[in-house]
Amino acid sequence: MRSRGWSRSSGTRDTLLRAARDVFLAKGYGDATVADIVDASGISVGSLYHHFGGKPGLFLALWEQFMRGQEERTSRAAKATAGTAERFLAGARAYLEGSWEQREVARLFLENDGPAEFTTLRRQRGWDWIGGNKRLLGLDDSRESQVLVVLLTTMMGEAGREVAACESERDAEVTIDEVIRLVRRMLPTSPDVARATP
Repeated sequence: MRSRGWSRSSGTRDTLLRAARDVFLAKGYGDATVADIVDASGISVGSLYHHFGGKPGLFLALWEQFMRGQEERTSRAAKATAGTAERFLAGARAYLEGSWEQREVARLFLENDGPAEFTTLRRQRGWDWIGGNKRLLGLDDSRESQVLVVLLTTMMGEAGREVAACESERDAEVTIDEVIRLVRRMLPTSPDVARATP
């Protein structure tokens, strides 16, 4: 009995998320309404509010889903590669490829059109990525290392936007290759700037 209820609940959430994604992509967050999402999903207003608390909750759930996918993709790629710099580059490439593969959703989140709390949550996620990149690169706590990891992380975020905005797969491939080439040049090579991760 519980599993059927869980399955129904999960199915309702998935249906609402798919409908919200389609509506947000078609209209943008600001112009989309709860009524639009209810119409597209065939799910009641009450269920929408029960599962997500409203339109902002749906948008943030979609964003979390996208970011979780990006994090899993980069982590898998990094773990499958040897060497500190090569792990970072493999993760960076996977992140950019995800930005292309999920370009419609990525563009939605890059438009700065979202609920009020979105900017704060995105900023916090950025700091989380900076911390993860610092650990991945095995950087010390020096100011130089902090500047480097902030620049690399910011560069990757902007590169993701650039890739998502590409008009063709060929343009995306060229952009990804160029970003990886530039990032490779920025990565530390001397032991006094970075140490190998354990």
